[in-house]
Amino acid sequence: MQIPTEGIAPMDLNEPTIHPQDILRLDDPLFTPGNICIVTGAGTGIGRATAIAAAVNGLTVLGVDINATEGERSRRMAGDLGGQMVFFQADLTDDQAIEETVARAAGLGTLKYLINIAGIQHIDAIDNFPMEKYDQMQRLMLRAPFYLSKLAIGHMKKTADGIGVIGHMASIHGHITTMNKPVYNITKFGLRGLAQSIAAEGAGRIRSFTVSTGFVKTPLALRQIPAQAKQRGITEEQVVTDVMMGKSRVKEMMSPIEVANLFIFGISRHAKYMIGSDLLFDGGMVLTY
Repeated sequence: MQIPTEGIAPMDLNEPTIHPQDILRLDDPLFTPGNICIVTGAGTGIGRATAIAAAVNGLTVLGVDINATEGERSRRMAGDLGGQMVFFQADLTDDQAIEETVARAAGLGTLKYLINIAGIQHIDAIDNFPMEKYDQMQRLMLRAPFYLSKLAIGHMKKTADGIGVIGHMASIHGHITTMNKPVYNITKFGLRGLAQSIAAEGAGRIRSFTVSTGFVKTPLALRQIPAQAKQRGITEEQVVTDVMMGKSRVKEMMSPIEVANLFIFGISRHAKYMIGSDLLFDGGMVLTY
């Protein structure tokens, strides 16, 4: 869809196509098919782009999503770009599915990387927020990353060099909060705490970090527009221009592959000093607020 914005050209809010030239490719001796990278939320958006980018960089990717149709599409897209991705359908609010995910990854090779991206959104005020939705978001966006990390660390410690990296998709909402997103805010702050906790115990061998961005052209973000408009009593156009991009100094939403490239850098040898850190790429929303 096209949403006009005052003073600038209309923004294309469709999820962008991933082109080979858009993918960051790094020379890393650990980026080999024998090393496995789990990427959750691999069916769409940032998860899909990250799974594809990791596969193109030579890793064997276990892409995890509850949506089998979109997950298989991501697998085909990775293959078309020369990468290797195995799709595994799983509901990460279920402990058994989490255990099966890590076991499946370990069965493919040496589990070195875990990237926690899967997430959902619900727009509502605290006093009206349904507790069943609170529980679902907490299980998917905090408990699952914790449990996946717990299980993956055990495998990483047993590798020949003991090296492993765990990345998490945080957000500007892990730095500042906005109205009607209380549980999303809570989980994103929590992921930053999880990354720092893993890093504190990792002795520099098992690293962890977060990536925090503003609004990205994903189905999750695009679906927020009507709900935000209703909650705030404004138009959908105003949601984009005044709410989503209002504080950003760059008046354009990021593409999923731009975020994926941050994860590729973060898990690579080039980021060995990034221990418990947060990569804040937000167009100036937070630090120039």
